[in-house]
Amino acid sequence: MNKDIATPLRTKEILNKYGFSFKKSLGQNFLIDPNILRNIVSHANLTEESGAIEVGPGIGALTEHLARSAKKVVSFEIDQRLLPVLEDTLSPYDNVKIIHSDILKADVEKVIKEEMLGIEDIMVVANLPYYVTTPILLKLLNDRLPIRGFVVMMQKEVADRITAKPGTKEYGSLSIAIQYYVTAEIAMVVPKTVFMPQPNVDSAVIRLIKHDEPPVKVISEDFLFEVTRTSFAQRRKTILNNLQSGLPSGKEKKQLILEALESANVDPTRRGETLSIQEFGKLADALYPHFGNVQ
Repeated sequence: MNKDIATPLRTKEILNKYGFSFKKSLGQNFLIDPNILRNIVSHANLTEESGAIEVGPGIGALTEHLARSAKKVVSFEIDQRLLPVLEDTLSPYDNVKIIHSDILKADVEKVIKEEMLGIEDIMVVANLPYYVTTPILLKLLNDRLPIRGFVVMMQKEVADRITAKPGTKEYGSLSIAIQYYVTAEIAMVVPKTVFMPQPNVDSAVIRLIKHDEPPVKVISEDFLFEVTRTSFAQRRKTILNNLQSGLPSGKEKKQLILEALESANVDPTRRGETLSIQEFGKLADALYPHFGNVQ
């Protein structure tokens, strides 16, 4: 068994060897606790036949644990300075491919086709850069990748919003945008102390498993998400007020909005945070004939 990368001493050795300095702009916080890493990987339920996609491998701390559990690991790293480091630290593992690319610009589906040939079970497992967590997740969900789901570390506050249930203060359009595609749960909370450098916030690992079918069938997914964003635009306002302010010509079309709310069986005085995804689905479909095609 190779010596773990993710210990404070080994991490410092590697950073000193390469004269590496952390870039705040890239949200670089490296994990230095092998137990946490083993835990993260265990939540992904990988087998020797699984593939893992990682975003932001850093110096390879999580990558090496994935390489020990999965058949193949493909990791996207944006920081060119880390490429020689990863080549060194991951040299014992022949089942890892590092791709120098910004995940937000990458054609991940093409990469999966080329690099994960014959692998049926694929998970995204990553310690995500905190400043782009949401865009990365939404991109990978919108890309409809052939994956089982995600086990990803992020800021705890964002994890709380993603996994929130209706009626809670964390619940919002992000909860719905992600829970439309996956079931979402917090797998573990991670203290600041297991990172180098220590972030200012607590972290959490969430597990997202794709639905076979979305929890609600709608005429237009884009319009559903537009309606939910509009409904949460000002949290203290009623859903009627938010829809009037946010939909095209909403003020003049108040009667149409009221009819749509009635048809979806939603009281106009409710607030967006009280509606389930199913209620938003009905409401979006009721509004669609009047507002769905207006640009």
